[in-house]
Formats: sequence, C-alpha cells, structure tokens
Amino acid sequence: MSDALAHVNDLGEYVAASPSSFHAARAAADRLAAAGFTEVAEDQDWPAAPGRYVVVRDGAFIAWIVPEGAEPGTGFNIFGTHTDSPTFKLKPSPTTGKFGWLQAGVEVYGGPLLNSWLDRELELAGRLVTLDGVEHLVATGPLLRFPQLAIHLDRAVNEGLKLDKQQHMNPVWGLGDPSTADLLGLLAAKAGVDREEIGGYDVVAADTQPARVFGADGEFFASGRLDNLSSVHAGLRALEAAAESKTGGAIAVLAAFDHEEVGSGSRSGAAGPFLEDVLARISAGLGADAMQAQRAFAASFCISADAGHAVHPNYAERHDPANRPVLNGGPLLKINANQRYTTDAPGAAYWAGLCRRAGVPYQEFVSNNSIPCGSTIGPLTATRLGIRTIDVGIPLLSMHSAREMAGVNDPFQLSRAAEAFFAR
Repeated sequence: MSDALAHVNDLGEYVAASPSSFHAARAAADRLAAAGFTEVAEDQDWPAAPGRYVVVRDGAFIAWIVPEGAEPGTGFNIFGTHTDSPTFKLKPSPTTGKFGWLQAGVEVYGGPLLNSWLDRELELAGRLVTLDGVEHLVATGPLLRFPQLAIHLDRAVNEGLKLDKQQHMNPVWGLGDPSTADLLGLLAAKAGVDREEIGGYDVVAADTQPARVFGADGEFFASGRLDNLSSVHAGLRALEAAAESKTGGAIAVLAAFDHEEVGSGSRSGAAGPFLEDVLARISAGLGADAMQAQRAFAASFCISADAGHAVHPNYAERHDPANRPVLNGGPLLKINANQRYTTDAPGAAYWAGLCRRAGVPYQEFVSNNSIPCGSTIGPLTATRLGIRTIDVGIPLLSMHSAREMAGVNDPFQLSRAAEAFFAR
C-alpha cells in the first residue's frame, strides 16, 4: 500500500502541473529530461545512436528508449495514452457579461458531466501564441466559477437539472463592465507577454481542487483529469524505470496524444501521423530499409491505456451482469465485439502473461449490450499501423466529471504492468 500511495501522490502532483494538454506534454518532457532523456525537435536531424529521447508536438509527446544492440528490424513496445480531458475551451472574443458580471465565452470540449463543473473554483490554462510564432504556457490559478441557481429560484431542481450549454455554461470571473474589461489581457499579463502581440490561443478551464486520498482505510483517490492523466503518468513512471534498467529487447515507446476526447482527428491526435512519423524516423536512424521497417512493425505491440468504468453501486443495471470491475481490483482489459476496443484473443493472452510476470491482478471489462461504449486511441493506432493492439486502463467512477474517483492501488498496478511491458 505504501508504494501505491506514493504513486498516487506523485500522480496528484503531475495532474496539478497539467491543467491543459500543453502543460501535460511539457511537464512530461521536463520530467523525462531530468531522467536523462534528450529532447529533440521535429525540424532537426535526430541522433541515430541508442539512447533516450522525447519529442513534443503541441499538446502531445512521444518518448522512447533505443537499447544497445537494437537492429533495423527491432520491434517497438508502445504504451499509448492521451493528454486531454473533457472541459470548456475559451472562444474568440471571450470577454462577455451582463448586469455587472464579467463572464467568459467558452465552448464545450468533449463530453463533460456539465453539472459536476458547477460551483467549483476553476482556472484557465493553455497556450498563447504571439505574432512571432512563440508559444507561451499560461495558467491563472483560481479565476472562474459556474454558479448554480439557488433552489429557492428553482424548486424542481432536484427532480432533474437541465443545463443548456449556451445559456447556462457561462462562467463568471469578475465584476465590472465587459466593454472595458479584457480577459485575454489578463491571460497575457499572467504569461508575461504583450497583449497586442497575441495572435492565437488554445485555453481551457481546469478544476483547481487538489487531489485527495480518502475512504475508511484510505483506499480511494479523487482528482480531476484522471481520464486520462492516470495512464500518462503510469507510462511515465514505467519509462523512467526502464531508463534505469533496460539493456536490450524491443524499443520502448510512450506515446501520449492530444484530442482523444473529440475524436483524435488532428496533427497531434492518434488519427494523425505523429506516431507513424516518429517510428519511421527511429527505424531510419537504425538503417532500416522498407522491408526491415515492416518487419519491425510486425514484431511490435501496442497497449492503448485509457480509463474505464468500475461498476456503480447505485446503477448496477447499466453494467454487464457478468463483468463488473471494482476499484482496487486491478487494471481493466477492455473488450468490445464491434472493435471499439481492439483487444483480441492473442492480445488478451499477451496481457494475461504480462500481468502474471508483473504480479498484477487485472479485470475484464465489457459493456452492457444496451449501452454502447466509447472508443480509444487503440482502434486508430491498429488501423494506421497494423500493429497488434489491446485496450486497458484503470477503473473509475464519475468518469468525465470535473473530479473523478479511482482506487489507490490501480494506478500503481497499471504502471507495474507497463514497466514489465517496457522491459521486454
């Protein structure tokens, strides 16, 4: 339990440092640099020698270890995740308001549980891009709130709360006249840049409440953005361990994409070319020709790690009656007949063997037939690259809430399985 507790405490610190996907990618790259990884730029040549490397593209990053003895046909063990979470994204002309309130114009990003964002102290975080093309990360600290209407003014609210995304989801951030206020100017001041030099921005809202361990025996963990920073962090911890011990075998790759919550269709998303580009450059650095590069892909394996559902005690009818994962029962192996998850029989056997070697329990997850499941980066990666892929992740309650709930043990167990994967 002490190792698991240390793991979630570290996870909580990573989540706090990652209020946006851009912060998550930068925090990961900085952490890996401290562990001896060399950050490389896409517009430059990359070292061909064995070593540890990381590259950042917008709100995504990919890190890898080329072991001594790697050859042109050496395969890749890829742990795939995503850095983004459901939230609200700042619109153009973001300074709004009325009746003496200053408000922010925001657009719903992904599929958040809207009610969970009410009455919380939120920050704005992301990147500002100045006219010279330089990106500046910014995070305001507590600034915003979606205030809920008092029950005295809506006596039927407990019979069913209905929130209109345009009318009701307009957070307040101050008092004054919106014609003389400037939310973008506030962000510029926080980032230390000239307001007039801002040419574009990608800024989202994030909950500022710190992560907490709770429960009768301290068995639960609550935090924002566990979907899917829990998987990113597990991969980081495993890659850090591999950097200390890996001497051969496959090339270990941690690929953390952006925009999964909105379909992955971007240059930094799993449907884009980022991973394929990086793997091609690694193979080329090893001297691989086209045939050897294809051999490397055929010898590769991908674990797509994204949070899944624990059985909810108050809504058991929403789950499959025979497969009901619980918190602290181990990470999930996610299965879907319609290939919303990519797990197949050989992949399931691989995962079972991996968990046995790591001493990690795991649980199987499949959806209730009447409730279609979501999807992950897994099918996209398998389709783009032809690499055998399985879907896994820790079980959660309150998924897509501003504050999600996990078991203390499960993130640590996922990281142990990832560590065993990278060691192969």
